[in-house]
Amino acid sequence: MQTNILICGVGGQGIVLTSKLIAATAMAHNMPVMSAETIGMAQKGGSVFSFLRIGEGIHSPMFGKGCADIIIAFEPAEAVRMLPYLREGGRIILNTHAIMPVTAALAGSDYTGAEMIAYLKKHVAELVCVDGDAACRALNSPKVLNMIMLGLAVRQNVLPFSLEDIEITMKKTVKPQFVELNSKALRYEVTA
Repeated sequence: MQTNILICGVGGQGIVLTSKLIAATAMAHNMPVMSAETIGMAQKGGSVFSFLRIGEGIHSPMFGKGCADIIIAFEPAEAVRMLPYLREGGRIILNTHAIMPVTAALAGSDYTGAEMIAYLKKHVAELVCVDGDAACRALNSPKVLNMIMLGLAVRQNVLPFSLEDIEITMKKTVKPQFVELNSKALRYEVTA
């Protein structure tokens, strides 16, 4: 069985680390895995997305539109941008906290993400929404959104791992001084 995963958001949200943790966990369990990131203008808050494929018979990290089993979206507009990749019956795990693009801010836009969330609710049957900003505040760190989202994806049973599997990989990957906070964020029970 194959699992096609798309992770998307904007620069600085931890998309690349999330992708690397999933890929490393798959490798630790002898599962074939391929990944590819498109970073773009990540340091300037631009779009970042990562394709991951786990399972037998994969020959490329990329997959076509209508093939993602899950989209883990760290920002509502990025979720809408990547929606064509979601397969029928696929699931989106969405952080509802919007990040205004620089171009929208310069144009005086009042982008809040509400219209994007409404669009997703209308077009995605399996949509799990979480206020990642509130969760980060509860954990006293704006830097743990990726672990919160990853933990939620694992608890939704859309990834072929347990929280313990991800945590073992995370402990080998992140700096020792951040392990405790990241473990707490990974296991944080968000209200979805």
